Amino acid sequence: MNNMSNMIKVAVIGGEGIGPEVTAQSHRVLNWFIARRNAPMQLREAQYGLIPYLATGKVLPPDTVEAMEEADAILWGATGGPETKEVPAAARKAGSLLGMRSKYDLYANLRPIVANPALAESAPLKARVLKDVDFVIIRELTSGIYFGEPRGIETLADGQRRGFNTEQYTSNQVRRVARAAFELARTRKGKVCSVDKANVLETSVLWREEVTALHEAEFSDVELSHLYVDNAAMQIVREPSQFDVMVTGNIFGDILSDCAAMASGSLGMLPSASLGPVDRFGRRKALYEPVHGSAPDIAGKGIANPLGSILSVAMMLRMTLNRPDDADLLEKAVDTALAAGARTADIAEPGAPRLSTQQMGDAVLNALDQVVSKEREHA
Repeated sequence: MNNMSNMIKVAVIGGEGIGPEVTAQSHRVLNWFIARRNAPMQLREAQYGLIPYLATGKVLPPDTVEAMEEADAILWGATGGPETKEVPAAARKAGSLLGMRSKYDLYANLRPIVANPALAESAPLKARVLKDVDFVIIRELTSGIYFGEPRGIETLADGQRRGFNTEQYTSNQVRRVARAAFELARTRKGKVCSVDKANVLETSVLWREEVTALHEAEFSDVELSHLYVDNAAMQIVREPSQFDVMVTGNIFGDILSDCAAMASGSLGMLPSASLGPVDRFGRRKALYEPVHGSAPDIAGKGIANPLGSILSVAMMLRMTLNRPDDADLLEKAVDTALAAGARTADIAEPGAPRLSTQQMGDAVLNALDQVVSKEREHA
């Protein structure tokens, strides 16, 4: 893979709030894999948000658009925060993350939920509840209420204001994300739980019927169950270890994955991958990002947890670069750092030392070196 044409092109976009801080650490990790493991990546940094807007009048300037167009994978930081008040709504909407998801048809959003034993004391849920928690939420990402039309705010004849949004799904939109869930389950424990609100919403009736039909036609070897979204939220905090792959619509997935963050210790621990359709060359556009937002209250303080971003790199290594051994190596390094007591403020036990964002990046890089050294000793 020395030929540049065989390189996987990665656009690194820190974004806003704590995004640039956490992405700086995952960028270091990417460079480690290029230098130490010969990972065939070509990295290109680009800007998003207030800074490029002040220079170009666009939150998503031409250079960033070009970087994203060329990229096989995008490493994204975060968007939003106080900066949004300084950018006109029209300019913000023109370069929104929702728009990018739609443009690249990133319809399947994978969010792994893994309870790390090292964080049992700092996790909000009891250790016995978190035992053996390892599941993936697949959120449909380019349809549903976030994209449905009509939408807006209007003034009624009697002077009241009314806001309205439209929840809608087609058979194909449901089936393709359900297919992603079934295919993933075949590589795991073979169980899919589909989440909807079919007792109230027609879109959920369609969702359940289409998921069931696809299961019967092509995936009868996979166990399928259904939950209403309110029950699913309760089950995630009551017994999260019961789940393997959970698939659901856009808004439900948005809410449930934040709820599920409590089973991993902190929202700052959660990575994600947003995947587009496979093209005729066997490649698919992918955007990797931590689940957390821009966290403006701690932006610039150097205390944000970069592990969600770093673990997103592990997903990139596995899913875009097809380097599962390197992905395992990085996840093992994160486990090693946590087991050794590395903690940022959000995952620190009371009275425990707290690392800065950069120090946590240092801890992961040091752990990578340690793990590789041990592997060589046992080779």
